[in-house]
Amino acid sequence: MTKKTAVYVDGYNLYYGRLRNTPYKWLDLVRLFDDLMTVQDGGARIEAVKLFSAHALARFASHGNASVQAQQAYHRALQTLYPERFSIVLGTHSMDNSGALVPVFRDGIAYDRNDRVRVWKIEEKKTDVNLAMAMYRDAAKGLFDQVVLCSNDSDAEPVLQALREDFPALVIGVVTPVSPPDPARGSPRGVSSSLSRHAHWTRRYLLDGELAAARLPPRVPTNKKPIVKPLHW
Repeated sequence: MTKKTAVYVDGYNLYYGRLRNTPYKWLDLVRLFDDLMTVQDGGARIEAVKLFSAHALARFASHGNASVQAQQAYHRALQTLYPERFSIVLGTHSMDNSGALVPVFRDGIAYDRNDRVRVWKIEEKKTDVNLAMAMYRDAAKGLFDQVVLCSNDSDAEPVLQALREDFPALVIGVVTPVSPPDPARGSPRGVSSSLSRHAHWTRRYLLDGELAAARLPPRVPTNKKPIVKPLHW
């Protein structure tokens, strides 16, 4: 029996958990999950991949405006290739301009609560809520037989618990966006047990080979100017 499947991707968690400082940022999310689900569940048919993120901020990005343009190009490339199956929901950012006082970090020295420095605090807003609402509303509408969360953020536990309790026929999967164990690179961040306990199955890491096989083409054709992979990606 074919399982109609939707994938919900926590973009922030995917980027910082697995893609940052790798050559895989120009990632074809739809192809990646098509390939993963072929192995995980041959009866699954991915009908929707939904990315939840926020706009890059030029003044805080490593490459300034180029980072903003790279993110926009990436989103347009996916929307161009998969107009029926891919969608993006963007949240916002919140910044504490006054700064927060936190203990100064000195390598090898225990922190001193009285020795503090003022730092800006930037947070993504609405992303977690947008993702949770989308998962729950889709389930309530009976749109899919299986939902897959790509995240390692324990903040998603309440929605997985609610889905498991309220829709017992719905299959729930979790794909953890971290590297596999590698003694040379140190242990990756562990899988969130609060997510896996509510899932029917959990994919505990993403392999380099899987990411490499699912990269977008360097140039994505459109009706006008092609979308080109950013140089710094």
